Amino acid sequence: MKDHVRSNWQNAVLVCRKCSKKLDGGFGPDGDERLAKALRKHLSLKKGRKAAAGIIEVNCLGVCPKGAVTVVNGAQSRDWLLVKRHADLDELSAMLGLTPPDSGVSPPV
Repeated sequence: MKDHVRSNWQNAVLVCRKCSKKLDGGFGPDGDERLAKALRKHLSLKKGRKAAAGIIEVNCLGVCPKGAVTVVNGAQSRDWLLVKRHADLDELSAMLGLTPPDSGVSPPV
């Protein structure tokens, strides 16, 4: 039996599932997707361990902001982000240290 499993993730981002559900979408081009799904699509990430970064919906993080979703960058876990509905995904990606594949810029290490 294996004692560990490797992923290709450079970064892990935790997104509060409860906050996303309360907003009932609000992200993506049409504003009808949850934040985690919209961010995955925006960054053209593969699924699961094969992705360049992990964007994971987790149970309630306990902050519960009104009209926003709580997001934690695994690399900078001291600072949590409160992302409002219809937020710019390019700006959010930059704040999380993630870059879209077509930008040509490598994420900061």
